[in-house]
Amino acid sequence: MSNQIVNKIKAGDLELKEKVVSINRVVKTTKGGRAFSFSALVVVGNEAGIVGHGLGKAKEVQEAITKGIEDAKKNLIKVPIMHGTIPHEQLSKEGAAKVLVKPAAQGTGVIAGGSMRAVLESAGITDVLAKSLGSANPHNVVKATFKALATLREPIAVAKTRNVSLKKVFNG
Repeated sequence: MSNQIVNKIKAGDLELKEKVVSINRVVKTTKGGRAFSFSALVVVGNEAGIVGHGLGKAKEVQEAITKGIEDAKKNLIKVPIMHGTIPHEQLSKEGAAKVLVKPAAQGTGVIAGGSMRAVLESAGITDVLAKSLGSANPHNVVKATFKALATLREPIAVAKTRNVSLKKVFNG
């Protein structure tokens, strides 16, 4: 968890692209009838290693998306990307959702399901193998993918921690 706090980024003047992952219509029954509201799960990223996710709730879809984007800009993290892929395999869990992300060879593309794909593409990862193993709930899948990306370690940092060369980190 401490690694996630270190990776926080300020939205400032970054050029972020947003993707709506899911929109949910919620109905509250009152004595005056049904009251509809919407929640939108949004992922933002600059496609160069910075990604964020947010949830917006409002009476109208567009307003919910706007609130989700604002929330996502508050939750940005930096993801280590090497040659278009991630440095190492990572397994993460959030609620009942479990995700596995693996580095892939150049030219593989993003092989991942819906909500995971949005997060990985927004982060700028071009080659990755990913699998959602547990629940398919978009909220938890996005959070689990985020947790997996946040806990990835830079190979240079690992080499420094272990006091070994960068080559030795990859070759064991």
